[in-house]
Amino acid sequence: RYISVTGVQTCALPISSVASAEVARVAVAGRTAVANGQAFGSIGPYETLTGTIEFALDPRDPHNAQVTDLALAPKAPDGRVHFTADLVVLQPTAPAKGNGVLLIEVVNRGRIGVLEKFNGGPRPDGQQAITDVGNGYLMRQGYTLVFVGWEFDLPPGTIRLDAPAIDSLRQAITVPFILDRASPDTTLANAPTYVPTNTADAASTLTVRDHYWDRPMPVDRARWRFVNGPSGPPRLALDGGFEPGRMYEVTYVATGARLVGAGLAAIRDAASAFRYRADLPVHGTRAYGYGFSQDGRFLRQFLYDGFNVDERGRRVFDGVWSHIAGAARGEFNQRFGMPAASSVLLTPLRFPFTTEDQTLDGERGSLLQRYRASERPKMFFTNTAVEYWGGGRAAALIHVSPDGARDLAIPADVRIYFLAGTQHEQAAFPPRQARGQQKDNPVPQREVFRALLGGFHDWITRDVPPPPSQIGRAHV
Repeated sequence: RYISVTGVQTCALPISSVASAEVARVAVAGRTAVANGQAFGSIGPYETLTGTIEFALDPRDPHNAQVTDLALAPKAPDGRVHFTADLVVLQPTAPAKGNGVLLIEVVNRGRIGVLEKFNGGPRPDGQQAITDVGNGYLMRQGYTLVFVGWEFDLPPGTIRLDAPAIDSLRQAITVPFILDRASPDTTLANAPTYVPTNTADAASTLTVRDHYWDRPMPVDRARWRFVNGPSGPPRLALDGGFEPGRMYEVTYVATGARLVGAGLAAIRDAASAFRYRADLPVHGTRAYGYGFSQDGRFLRQFLYDGFNVDERGRRVFDGVWSHIAGAARGEFNQRFGMPAASSVLLTPLRFPFTTEDQTLDGERGSLLQRYRASERPKMFFTNTAVEYWGGGRAAALIHVSPDGARDLAIPADVRIYFLAGTQHEQAAFPPRQARGQQKDNPVPQREVFRALLGGFHDWITRDVPPPPSQIGRAHV
């Protein structure tokens, strides 16, 4: 493996832009040599940059109209909404030797995943020094790896976004949760900043059910209570305790709203700035967006909300790869949204499901309904058995009609692949007992991923079509 050691640290280096730019500043706080300066084949050595990006969104710009509640967020004297995000970059020290591609991973709950998925290294836990980049596969290919914070509801130390607070908002919200073991109390991890306006409000409710299709049954208000003060993640206690495996939902009037959709704008504007500007410490000629699980759902929301076009009307990502997202999206751009929510069973699937127009119950739409042909990226959608038959992600809906009766045409700029026999994430070998009855599935995915990335890159850069979609069919 290639091991990274700490290199020379730099002071903060603000990179100022013109006043109208979406990225107002990039501050590089540190540089470290990757693998002690060892060369990765013909690409040469890599360096790690860490720092922050400051964004500035103009609520009057029509390209920002889709950011929910942007007009309610506090504005700077320039009339824009400013906020910052963490930044981590691994790039060739001689950029001209790289392949020119910004591989932008939408980090999963603030943690980097591509070094594990493609390089076989461990998954870095947050922003700490990247000490192991595995076998260096992505570096030998010449990619510039970019990680930008997009999620606000994460602990310090992760790659996160400091989303603007909107203190004026009060709204009743419903927070679902399921416990793995019995407990007298629990923290609402899905809503860590959304505290109740009145912990004793008699109108707050708690319900429970055993199956998703069951009618929620109310729990007597006298039996449960909020047990923390007005700050910190909300915490509930229940007389007799919460039972494992049951589906609970608590509803209360909350405060602590954040500009949730700022995360979508951050990914858009960072990718655009690093691609189209030459005055920043990171630059590429193409940009690919990749995300898995939560972040695959994020990218589906990103496409649906029109963020693949920047404020100047330019295409942001040439390619988007959404992995193990199924047909789901998420609470990434709504008032009191909960991006951290991990149970998509409790997050209803949102129509539309496909990249092309479809109709359901009189509603018509598609994931790409906001784009002209020149603005569409090439797209990979990859899923495992879990997304087809478990977890509520209903992956078949991306290529089968909603009634399951017929296969849908897959457009020429889309590939859908089913990684048969694998689980949501590749497990370690030998397999270990997890939460379920069966042991984890260690069937490897890494070699398939490398092959898919090669095909993805050739498709975008040389117009060489990758293999046809490989999926189950409604009719054979």
